[in-house]
Amino acid sequence: MSVPAELNYTNEHEWVSVTDGVATVGITAFAAEALGDIVYVDPPQAGAAVAAGDTCGEVESTKSVSDIYAPVDGEVTEVNQAVVDEPEVIGTDPYGRGWLFKVALSAEPTDLLTSEQYTTLIEGEG
Repeated sequence: MSVPAELNYTNEHEWVSVTDGVATVGITAFAAEALGDIVYVDPPQAGAAVAAGDTCGEVESTKSVSDIYAPVDGEVTEVNQAVVDEPEVIGTDPYGRGWLFKVALSAEPTDLLTSEQYTTLIEGEG
């Protein structure tokens, strides 16, 4: 299972990459694999305020519907239209083309996991 070391993670299986005060958010390969064939994505809208831990969208697969939780506080600045149009991209490239949205941070993230901590988490769930 791929857990890129340069990213941070949440207990709800989102990944986060922060550059110059903007967080890029997606769901992890573990989550994508657990979901199976992803058929629909409803990300937060650009301009929406999000708060860490709050539900801000959903991902639907042939198996289930899962909430997307905001991993950080801030304002959504961009939504990846490619995953809305082709949700299966999340399953094939979750850490690249499968990112979901970007957030201009209003505060530094505090409760994110390192890749090592996330690996320990998913090994316990696997």
